[in-house]
Amino acid sequence: MGRDAFDASPAARQCFERADEVLGRSISQLCFGGPAEELGDTANSQPAIYVTSLAYLAAARERGDLGDDAAFVAGHSLGEYTALCAADGLDFEAGLRLVETRGRVTKEAGAVAPGRMAAILGLDEAAVSEVCSEAGAELCNINAPGQIVIGGTLEAVDRACTLALGRGAKRAVPLDVSAAFHTSLMAPAADAMRGAIAASSLRDTHIPIVANDRAQPLSHANDIGDELVFQLTHPVRWVQCVEYMVEQGVTKFVEIGPGRVLTGLIKRIAPGAASSNINTVPSRSQ
Repeated sequence: MGRDAFDASPAARQCFERADEVLGRSISQLCFGGPAEELGDTANSQPAIYVTSLAYLAAARERGDLGDDAAFVAGHSLGEYTALCAADGLDFEAGLRLVETRGRVTKEAGAVAPGRMAAILGLDEAAVSEVCSEAGAELCNINAPGQIVIGGTLEAVDRACTLALGRGAKRAVPLDVSAAFHTSLMAPAADAMRGAIAASSLRDTHIPIVANDRAQPLSHANDIGDELVFQLTHPVRWVQCVEYMVEQGVTKFVEIGPGRVLTGLIKRIAPGAASSNINTVPSRSQ
């Protein structure tokens, strides 16, 4: 992923080259050529996604594709770091170091307390919350109407999936992830990130960032630092984030980074809004 940006955009290429220098290893070659198993390791995938997303952002800015300044920025889970960098609340290098730490400590937390995640389709948040309460699982991502991700210990998630199907869920789909992200099992990672974030160069943003769990705008560095710790053990309320921005008058969303998952979610949450994604960079001859 990201090879098209590297080849077509000097600004994007600089992101990858700088990342390799900061990390002391070639995250760029891992992005471009894998191997897939190594790239899929959360300790690698988190910095890889961060760098690739900001490379696409740099290319889009270089080409003048983004137009007017955004009213808000928002990111789903790891994407909060990309959004924060986009809003000038964190420089690229400091953000990359934090993301590398986040990848490492979440992997370590998952090894100490194994867990899993599953997508529950066809039930509303109240019903899934009740199922989780009974089963000992936790809400992780409220992604779209009728699409909620849960997590917890292996046994708790299995119980919750069985209960959900018995109460009318269309499907309960186990996710191919290495840990129960956004649950209390990530508490050791949150503790580790608290110190790393406190030592980083966070600053106030010039564009508000809509926080994952509170679905409210933040712009002060201290509040943002608290959010980056808090989100590790609490759910991503993506539905509420998008709804808040629409309520504030936002009519256009642009997803930047590999993939287009958020674009699809936004179309379900706010079908009246325009949404698009930037996940490729045309060659210079186009």
